Order: sequence, then C-alpha cells, then structure tokens
Amino acid sequence: MRKFFVKKEAIFEEQIKIEGTDVNHIKNVLRLKIGDQIQICNQETCQNYICEISEITANHVQTKIIKAIESLAESNVQLHIFQGLPKADKMEWIIQKGTELGVSKFVPVAFQRCIVKLAGKDETKKIQRWQKIAEVAAKQSQRDLVPEISSIRSVSHLCQLVAEYDIVLVAYEQEIENQIKNELLTIKNTKENLKMAVVIGPEGGIEKEEVEVLQKAGAKVVSLGPRILRTETVALQVASIIMYELEK
Repeated sequence: MRKFFVKKEAIFEEQIKIEGTDVNHIKNVLRLKIGDQIQICNQETCQNYICEISEITANHVQTKIIKAIESLAESNVQLHIFQGLPKADKMEWIIQKGTELGVSKFVPVAFQRCIVKLAGKDETKKIQRWQKIAEVAAKQSQRDLVPEISSIRSVSHLCQLVAEYDIVLVAYEQEIENQIKNELLTIKNTKENLKMAVVIGPEGGIEKEEVEVLQKAGAKVVSLGPRILRTETVALQVASIIMYELEK
C-alpha cells in the first residue's frame, strides 16, 4: 500500500487532505481512483492511518480515515550522520541508503579536506534536492518520518552539538585500538531510546587537528576495522552496525 506524508494541519477529525506534488503522483503516476486505499503518516507525530480516497481535484486529494494503525518502522535509536561533503552525487547515495537503514538526520560538514564547496544559492538548491531524496526514500522504505537534512556545518559547530547526544563517534582511519563495538557496548541497554551521532570525513579523511578538537569536545574516536572504506561506504556500514547492535 502506497504511503504519503502530511503535516498535522492537513489532518481533521475524520479526513486528511493531500496537497502539493503528491497530488500529481496519485493522479498521473499511480493512477489511483476514488475508493482506493492509501496509507498516510503524520510526519510530526509518526501516527499512521489507512485512508480511502474520497475526492480528487487538480489541487488536492481528499481522503476519509478508515482507521489509525500502529507502525514499528522507527528505531529506538535516533541516529544522526555528520557527513563530510563528498564529491559528485555521493551525498545523494548516502542519504537515500542511510534513510532506508534508519538514519533520522543528515548534517553535511565542511571539513578542511573537503573538495566540494557550497554556499548561498548552490547550498540551498542542494539541500532542497537532498531533502526530496530523503522523502522519496522514506516513502519507499515505509518510514514514519522523513529524515531532516541540515544546512552545512563547520567542525566548530559540531563541537557545540556533542553534549546533546548520548554518544558521538568519530570514524577515523588512524585509530587502531578503540573499535566501534567497544563504544557501542558501553551504551547498550543503558536507556530505552538513544540519541547518537557518527562523524564521517570526506574522501581525503579528517585532519588530525579536527579529530583532536572533536575528541576534546567529548566525541569518541573509533576504528571501523583494518580496511580503508570509501566515504560513501562508511555511513552505510556504521548505520548497519549500530542498528544491529542497539535497535530493539
């Protein structure tokens, strides 16, 4: 059953109105008709509903709520990825696959070794595109929320955010002793819902000075193993490891 996201103001006592680009998708791509059923999720509360289409116009699709349903699509682990800006379309891949794996927020980071530089209108356009990719991936994977795509942040800004998390891990190829599993074991079963972040460098990695600054702010530097991974592989590997170890 197809799934769509709406904001809470679109939900009334017994009806939900769908507007925007989803109207065209329903009418012309899926070719749904009055009487067909769809699943609608309140993206602010994650409440899901089975609805029946009752009206289709050029600007909106009106639906009737049949029943509210429980969904277990979201993890007890709120995982944020602080991703060093990669080249080409790698960020799109990271966001698409990371969304499927359960990541709830992506924060692009301007590290010293980042080749890509974005600002102003270019940054705005990229973030809008990345947000759309996250939305499509969330629908495809039956998520109950669309991951947020943050504006581009600096390392110093990341340091200010560390205290907001239960743990922040920095994936660093020069770390040998502290394996990621060691840090995950320290927080496993410590609380019902965990908020954590993983910092991943761009193609050239993270400068030693940047690692030290993050470590001083309270982040934990970890190794992902003996092999050097591409930056677009790291996010998917750590998301998979974290969900396997910590998800309930």
